[in-house]
This record gives sequence, structure tokens and C-alpha cells, in this order.
Amino acid sequence: MKILAIDTSGLVCAVAVAEDGRIQAEYKTDHKKTHSQMLMPMLDAMARALDLDLHTLDAIAVAEGPGSFTGLRIGASTAKGMAFALGIPVIPVPTLDAMAWQMSGTPGIICPMMDARRRQVYTALYRFREICDGTDPGNRETLRSMETLMPAAAVPAQEVLSRINEIGETVTFLGDGVPVVREIIREKCTVPYREAPAFRCRQSAAALADLAGVLMAAGKGVSAAAFTPVYLRPSQAEREAAAAAAAVSGQTAEPAEEEREPEKQLREIVIRRMTAQDVQQGVLLEEECLGQEAWSGTLFGDAVARRDTLYLMAESGGAQIGHAGIRAVCGEGEITNVCVKPVFRRQGIGEKLLRQLIHEGRRSFGIGDCTLEVRAGNTAAAGLYEKCGFVPEGRRPGFYERPSEDAVIYWLRGDF
Repeated sequence: MKILAIDTSGLVCAVAVAEDGRIQAEYKTDHKKTHSQMLMPMLDAMARALDLDLHTLDAIAVAEGPGSFTGLRIGASTAKGMAFALGIPVIPVPTLDAMAWQMSGTPGIICPMMDARRRQVYTALYRFREICDGTDPGNRETLRSMETLMPAAAVPAQEVLSRINEIGETVTFLGDGVPVVREIIREKCTVPYREAPAFRCRQSAAALADLAGVLMAAGKGVSAAAFTPVYLRPSQAEREAAAAAAAVSGQTAEPAEEEREPEKQLREIVIRRMTAQDVQQGVLLEEECLGQEAWSGTLFGDAVARRDTLYLMAESGGAQIGHAGIRAVCGEGEITNVCVKPVFRRQGIGEKLLRQLIHEGRRSFGIGDCTLEVRAGNTAAAGLYEKCGFVPEGRRPGFYERPSEDAVIYWLRGDF
């Protein structure tokens, strides 16, 4: 079995290929460049170095989380797109499981820690059980059975250290969260402990690929359509949107202890032009907003790359929370996509995106009137378009499928 593995869950960007338990290649970086810049060139370089025919792959393994929200989305969209195109399954591998898997054979407790910010770490506890009696020495799963002592969670470091102290065994720490909480470990950990060596203290696509082979043999593969990342907690953008919505409605929610920081402020929402590096996040947002009607990664990427088309995106805290596109057709503007992440709706983001999109489209392409189509029953979207000056002028019966519904044709003629 040949598996391509992708891990973009943290600062490390890593890819690997494994075949029948042998790691053929692993490429990884732990640098300041974003995963959107590194992942595809890294995959291409590895494929060329191995003369890899992608059609010989049996599955795509990917870190499913927890981890960086943006990083997980990039890895997920890449894995889903490739698996869908190749007609092969995705193997979701829990990030912390794969990190712990690097320490196979290490006695005592294994405690991976990822910096989750807000004074928390993503963490879990594991122990390896040597249960091979020599009758089946080739069974890798038996030789390296990994027991979960505490499931993955986003918690303050003190909480997991209390659990470690209760178990009372030597512990090995690894992950980018360890330096962040090192002083707390020194103060609170009452059992002997050590830190993993540098070459095993971060995410590894090789370890992920190896564990994925075990999971695939156990029937853990899923379809590309069924795979979704695991985040453990709402994203920064979602938390801020919920807080803003509560403020608008006059409600007050008691903040969690880690939220009670004087420097905590609502992050600015920035609207800018979308680039090829933003496409992967855009595809995930399309899927979240439109479901089965979402454009495929190929269609969306082609649209963003067209010279007669312009896409703008709204982002907050580095995460894409909305986008919209316009295409110039014979001097007119066709609005192609308008998406806003559900938790960010009703805050004027869609209106701001649409107005700026039309303004930029007219400046870039010299377009005049603008048109778009919307489901007849989508009253929220229709309200947005009418607020921006669009007027219904026609109808296409049965235009939409799944479910079948008429399309209302809107036009914006002149200024708005």
C-alpha cells in the first residue's frame, strides 16, 4: 500500500510517501513561510524526486487536528482535492497521535503539547504497550500498541500536569507547546520528565504516514467528501463573532478565564484581493457555505486565475471569513460567488465585500451594469443584493438542483 501523508497542523509543513511500511521520502520545513506558499511546491518536488505517479497512490493521509485553524484547512483542502481527483480514500490521523507515534518504544507517559495560545495547549497522554509474545513478529500494530491515557483536549498546562502527577510515571514531553510552558512544567511536574530530542519534537509526516498504514489496515479510511478537520474549540474568528453578536443583542456572556485579558480586542477585518495562495481556504469556505453547490477546487482556482475575473476576500486574524468574485463579460459584470462564513453574517461583511468588489471591477475592467442569480428562496441573500441596489428583473425556472428551485436574476444598472 502506497500512502501520501500531509501534515500542516502546526508550524511544521511536512509531506511524506510510504509504501508497505517503508518511508520513501519525507520533506519538511519549520520556517516562517506560510503553508500556502510551501505545501504545493514541496509536494511537486517530492513527486519529481521519486518519479511518483500519483495514480499509484492508495490513499492520502492528513493530520486531522487539533492544530492551527488555517494550517488544518490548507492540509484538508489539499488532501480532499487530491483524493477526490484520484478516486482514493483519505486517512484522517489525529495530530497528537502522530506526534506520539514518533516516540514508539519509549517507556512511561508520552505527552505531546501544541501551543493553543490563550494560555492553553492542545495535548493528550499516551503509553506504548509491548505485547508481542514472539508468535507474530511481523505484526507492527501489535509490536507498537499505543494506549490513550487522556484524550485530546485544549486545556491549561496545569490540568494535564495534574493528570500526569496522578499517574505517577516518567513522562516525555514533545511539541512546540513545551517551550511555551516549560516554566510551568518545572514548577508543577512532580514525576521525572524529559524532553524529546530535536529531531522528534515536532510534527513528522513520516510518522503520520506510518501510523496511517495501521489505521488504513483497521478500516479507518473515509471518502474525500466525508473528511472534515477536528478543531477541538471554535476559531478566533468564531469566538469574536459570537462576542460581537452578543454585544449587538444586548446580551453579556461571562468570558472564560483565559479571555479576561486587557489587551483582548476584536481583530480588524481586512478586505483584499485574493491570490492563488488563498484558493485552498476559499474552497473550504465554499463547501461550508454552499454544500453540494460549492465549486470544486479546480473550478475555483481557475476562476481566481482568470484575467477577466477579480476576487476579493475578507480575513480576520489570518483566516478567510468571506469572499466574492466578479467576471467581466462584454462590458458587464457577472457576480460569480459571494460567501461569508456563517458565524460572521449579519455584520455588514457581505455588503462591504460586494460594494468594494463592484467598485474594483469597474476600475479594473471598465464594466457597467452588473448581474447575478440567486435561489428564489434565499431571502437573506436577496436582501443583501437589494440593499446594494440590485433589482430583480427575471426568473429562470428550475435553474438550481438539489433541491430544484427557480433562480431570480438581479441587475444593478448605473451607480449604487
